[in-house]
Amino acid sequence: MTIHRFFMTTMALFAVMLVCALPASAQSVLSKLLPKVQASDLVEVADAFGTIHPDIAAVQVLRDGERIGWAFVTSDFVSTTGYSGKPIHTMVAVDDDAQVIGVELLKHSEPIVLIGIPDSKVKALVAGYRGLDLVAEAESGGTAHELDIISGATVTIMVIDDSIIRAGLKVVRQLGLGGLAVEEPDTGPRFEIDPDAEAAADWMTLEGDGTLRRLSLDVGQVNAAFAAMDDPRAAKRALTEAPETTFIGMQVALVSPPTIARALLGDAPAENLEDWLKEGEHAIAVFGRGLYSFKGSGYVRGGIFDRIVLIQHDVSVRFRDRMHKRINSTAADGAPAFNEMDLFKIPTDSGFDPTEPFRIQLLVQREVGAIEKVFTTFDLGYQLPDKYLRLVAPPPPAEVPAQVQEVSSQTESAAQQALWKRIWAGKKVEIAVLGLMLTALTGAFFFQTYATRNERVFFWFRIGFLTVTLVYLGWYANAQLSVVNLMALFGSLVSGFSWQAFLLDPLTFILWFSIAAALLFWGRGAYCGWLCPFGALQELLNRVARALHIPQWTLPWGLHERLWPLKYMIFLGLFGVSLTSIEQAERLAEVEPFKTAIILNFVRAWPFVAYAVALLVAGLFVERFFCRYLCPLGAALAIPARLRMFDWLKRYHECGNPCQTCAHQCPVQAIHPTGEINPNECINCLHCQVLYQSTTTCPVVIKKIRRRAKVGAAPDLSRNLAGHPNQPKTQN
Repeated sequence: MTIHRFFMTTMALFAVMLVCALPASAQSVLSKLLPKVQASDLVEVADAFGTIHPDIAAVQVLRDGERIGWAFVTSDFVSTTGYSGKPIHTMVAVDDDAQVIGVELLKHSEPIVLIGIPDSKVKALVAGYRGLDLVAEAESGGTAHELDIISGATVTIMVIDDSIIRAGLKVVRQLGLGGLAVEEPDTGPRFEIDPDAEAAADWMTLEGDGTLRRLSLDVGQVNAAFAAMDDPRAAKRALTEAPETTFIGMQVALVSPPTIARALLGDAPAENLEDWLKEGEHAIAVFGRGLYSFKGSGYVRGGIFDRIVLIQHDVSVRFRDRMHKRINSTAADGAPAFNEMDLFKIPTDSGFDPTEPFRIQLLVQREVGAIEKVFTTFDLGYQLPDKYLRLVAPPPPAEVPAQVQEVSSQTESAAQQALWKRIWAGKKVEIAVLGLMLTALTGAFFFQTYATRNERVFFWFRIGFLTVTLVYLGWYANAQLSVVNLMALFGSLVSGFSWQAFLLDPLTFILWFSIAAALLFWGRGAYCGWLCPFGALQELLNRVARALHIPQWTLPWGLHERLWPLKYMIFLGLFGVSLTSIEQAERLAEVEPFKTAIILNFVRAWPFVAYAVALLVAGLFVERFFCRYLCPLGAALAIPARLRMFDWLKRYHECGNPCQTCAHQCPVQAIHPTGEINPNECINCLHCQVLYQSTTTCPVVIKKIRRRAKVGAAPDLSRNLAGHPNQPKTQN
């Protein structure tokens, strides 16, 4: 192969691997989804859409050529990330009086269908927002309407409700509908957290000065709230405890200011909190007691806390399990006893301002049927006391040349670049560990003869490496790659390439770049055999099974060879579906148990857990069962495996004929009975290279040793005989 071909192949593989996780360009969601929407489906009396507004992502809604309103997609204005971790795209139409005249749920990746809730039921509920008065919502802070929720889809509906209100208010203000106008930016004094402020040492004082804020609800108040609802079933299911019984006593404090963290948590936990929070992140501490839990069990099933949400102006933050830590004890004197104490992280990109007021909205539910619930909300308002703030001095006026001002005004691209650089700077330890892993693995591959010379040492090297892969890359860093990344390749190619977006996840970037290079040298085995957390989990569990003498099944070669294509069929099927619907393909990609076993640590709905456990149980008897026969990611990486530049694995002429030792001992049966190694199935575990040098297992090596021993013994025997007293002496 020529150098030119090598270079072109390398660049092509890099392009494929690096594009696979990139999001779409800055094109509005409205412009992408508008061609798929009929105006009459959104607004019954409409017959067409007009032109898109030149300044904001809103399009005219027409009837007989006359504009009757404006339509927009909520995702263009606010975060609409739902239960699935992906946006929920809802189109809303408003008239000149800021009344909602049409709502349609366009696209989502929510798993509501998987748990038995018809998509039509959610769409019908969303359509019920027609008639919503956004002027009233603006006056009430978004609480003028009654929240209607489908049991089992709590998070999904709350996200949709929140996005309709907040995005709707942004649009009507920018368009000047209903007499509303864009709020003028605050030109008054600006404040920041004062790191030198002092906090009181006792709980009562912290409550009194506003450092801690409280929401107290008794059973009587909650019963009254449900009785006032339109649904009469809520009143019939009233709580039977005494009215004065505490339903929930919830207290909240902003603990990102170090002085508050030390006062409430203690010095050591405060230091741990500071390490947990990256630059620009904040945290709140929530304490609760009483009959009702502010955490609920939603975060156990799906990784999201569905009973509390932080709201600040147009900012809404929902907390996931990765943004949560438990508080073991409090340090403030006189602290009451609580049922639950927890920390919740507020991410940098949320737009949260710790110096501004915010509220924690508590969702309270009541069962009214076997599987039905009704909901109501209560708010806990919070404002960081003035003593923790200090005035930000305005910069002195200076005459700056226009060219300098233009350069200094940060563009969106520069902001993204600064963001990914900051993220990389904050992940130096993680990047360094991954770098050491890749260096060690590369060294083992390049010097495999030396690495595999001592069977016992190499065994523990591999076990240790796989353990780090599982625990660090998988469960800690969540650096588990997926076939979903590859399916996103074509959407990324069509909609645009963004280096900055891809660089936002350093470990994923480094892994994909490394895999692209490794495919040219070693094929897919570098990732599948060493760097895949789920693959590591399977192999380590199989090692435990062997230690417990669980029988190992070796499938007949004919059956094994016919099961190989399954994973390729799965990958091609997913790829074909992704060409028509990437969302549907992502749902079908649940054939990968990676999200359940690695990302969510088995904290998920039981069907997903049962499926992942079933695969792991199969792997106890057939090593790496999923890798061999079902993994679509492994299939995708195996397709270019034959493009590799070198054959590193050494073989003897006798391998396969007559010797079958390596073929029988290959952990994934990647060696044909005729002796050839199938690069599409080989995971580069290097066990065959251990056997290649084994003086106790490999017949070829043993035969060579015996031959050398015989050759070396002949001259020794002659010398011994020459000195024997009965041996005739040689004549001179």
